[in-house]
Amino acid sequence: MGECWGEGTATFMILGNICTRSCGFCGVKTGKPEAVDWEEPEKVAKSISVMKIKHAVITSVDRDDLHDQGSIIWAETVKSVRRLNPDTTMETLIPDFQGVERHIDRIIEANPEVISHNIETVRRLTREVRIQAKYDRSMAVLKYLKDNGAKRTKSGIMLGLGEKEFEVMETLRDLRRANVDVVTIGQYLQPTKKHLPVKEFIEPTKFNFYKDFAKDLGFIHVESGPLVRSSYKAKKHVN
Repeated sequence: MGECWGEGTATFMILGNICTRSCGFCGVKTGKPEAVDWEEPEKVAKSISVMKIKHAVITSVDRDDLHDQGSIIWAETVKSVRRLNPDTTMETLIPDFQGVERHIDRIIEANPEVISHNIETVRRLTREVRIQAKYDRSMAVLKYLKDNGAKRTKSGIMLGLGEKEFEVMETLRDLRRANVDVVTIGQYLQPTKKHLPVKEFIEPTKFNFYKDFAKDLGFIHVESGPLVRSSYKAKKHVN
């Protein structure tokens, strides 16, 4: 699955379109995923070549049904893209792989320019918003990435789910303690009536406040605004 954002940037979702998790904010279908397509890494690499993509954001569903959490396909995809498209830069927006280090190591060893894992919300709301995920586990994954050779790390937060200002600030502090380089902050929008409702639409001035706060903490890049998403201006986060 691919989505082009213009200016030579596109997003590709691998490992199918059915997720083993049921996050309250996400529009991706939950259920039993189909079998892994071991030809997918080559297919993605060829698509990037045909589309002449300069920067590829690669993401995936969670695959808790697999012994490797899908990390082998992840690593092979990065390697295949690199082989066929040596001038294309990559951001890999990865799941938490249940925090298993040998799975995370595969992504680090594949050496994409940016490795991203979204914290999504503040600690208090994590159980409701992300359900099967854990706040501290995600922070540990981000720290492990940077401590073990990731070139650049990135994470994202959604606002409007009922978080308090001090909680957002604490989450940003936690991300910097994990040595995260890039952070995106955007407005949560409800995908369907079955998903979590929007509790608040955040004013642009508040997004500016969080941007300034994050910059003061030392993030290399901060994207903060109502329309910001994980892949917003992704190409510039490489440098």
